[in-house]
Amino acid sequence: MRIIAGIRKGRQLTAPAGTTTRPTTDRVRQALFDMLVHAPWGGAGLLSEACVLDAFAGTGALALEALSRGAASACFFETDRPALAALRKNIADCNWQERCTVLAKDVTSPTKARKPCSLLFIDPPYRQGLPARALAALSKGGWIAPGAIAVIETADNEPLPLTDPAHPAPQSEPEQVTFNGTLLAERKHGAARLSVWQL
Repeated sequence: MRIIAGIRKGRQLTAPAGTTTRPTTDRVRQALFDMLVHAPWGGAGLLSEACVLDAFAGTGALALEALSRGAASACFFETDRPALAALRKNIADCNWQERCTVLAKDVTSPTKARKPCSLLFIDPPYRQGLPARALAALSKGGWIAPGAIAVIETADNEPLPLTDPAHPAPQSEPEQVTFNGTLLAERKHGAARLSVWQL
């Protein structure tokens, strides 16, 4: 696993042993960033000087890729100890300690934000309804900038993780947390589905 493009292109990234962390593959990351840069709603400005949030960060590969391509800073939420060790090593190997903040906290109960983020990566364990719960908590904590873009990875056979008012979905379970966004793009890669939303 490596950073694909930008000022740290080719930098190898460490992943923890075991199956707790499910890093996004280089191929899928390449496809995602190609879409972010070339889509009509994206472009180089989406990454340039962006404040990035990587929820369920694991190795941190998504936000580190964004930093390599021009983002200004990144905040990572992660609770798994082996993943935290790999994440901190990857940040140090990139020499980005001053541009990165690591929070060993559950992103569904975050602290108050110092600064809202304009680009969010949400790559949680599958089939637990976590994207909407995380975004609702992040919104309450002031982490989401107006018009922010969220990239969410789910299993390919899961329902879309957010609710787009323009395309109503079947009614959620009463206890299920929902969060609204505008669906910009959707791509399937093997067993994974990436959906991109404007919040």
